[in-house]
Amino acid sequence: MSRTPPLSSQVAVVTGAARGVGALLARKLAERGAKVALLGLEPAELEKVAAACGPDATHWEADVTDLDSLTEAAHRIRARYGRVDTVVANAGIAIGGPLLDSDHAAFSRVIEVNLLGSVATARAFLPALEESRGYLLQIASLAAITPAPLMSAYCASKSGVEAFAHSLRAETGHKGVKVGVGYLSWTDTDMVRGADQDEVLREMRARLPWPANRTYPLEPAVDRIVAGIARRSPHVYAQWWLRGMQAVRGTVPSVIGRMGPREIRRLEPRLKATAAQRLGAVGAGGAADTEARKARTTD
Repeated sequence: MSRTPPLSSQVAVVTGAARGVGALLARKLAERGAKVALLGLEPAELEKVAAACGPDATHWEADVTDLDSLTEAAHRIRARYGRVDTVVANAGIAIGGPLLDSDHAAFSRVIEVNLLGSVATARAFLPALEESRGYLLQIASLAAITPAPLMSAYCASKSGVEAFAHSLRAETGHKGVKVGVGYLSWTDTDMVRGADQDEVLREMRARLPWPANRTYPLEPAVDRIVAGIARRSPHVYAQWWLRGMQAVRGTVPSVIGRMGPREIRRLEPRLKATAAQRLGAVGAGGAADTEARKARTTD
């Protein structure tokens, strides 16, 4: 059995690296000695993160939904460093609210970025990972385990990336490529803070049972992800209790199916009153990402 190389000898690629989980993850990997290549659509923010990652870090503008753009970036990163050892498919966006109150284009964009963007990331970088017998970490979410009303687009996309990663693990394992899935609960990022600006969504989340009803600090979550990357784990849990959710995930949809209608019925008048406020996507880049999304880009 081949030994997992230390992070200090690896080249790591992180998508959605301009902010939040991706930005801090890049810095933490660099602190462990990895050479990091950052991908995203906010060049100024990427440049700042790369500068914080040291002289060996680079940043590349690329849209995860554009396979040609990603493939070109993969070739350039491979040429720059000579190899790629780890790829973290982190880029993602979200919308919230009832399905019929959501804009179909925004709903579809969540699927396009989160799921198809992850597929494109794998297509672009798998050749390099096969060369290095490397590791692909797909960032999923508690939403992959626990369906939730008012979050159908995000839950569908994260369930999809989880299944995609599990399938890919079986498909590429004989070539020495390891594939992991990373799970995060509500973590203090622009995406979660953006969702909390919606009074109804914030209230509904607060009524979830402990420990799913709180927002967790970013740094400990990212530290756990880095530790999982170092081990090339098949499952990485950013909060300790998420591991236990795997044991009960088969019962969760039934429980939510019983409790959800009661909550939605209680909130329905307020949901209708605020429906117009939910017609735009809340991206991982927060308010600064609005214009980029209008141009069919995301980070």
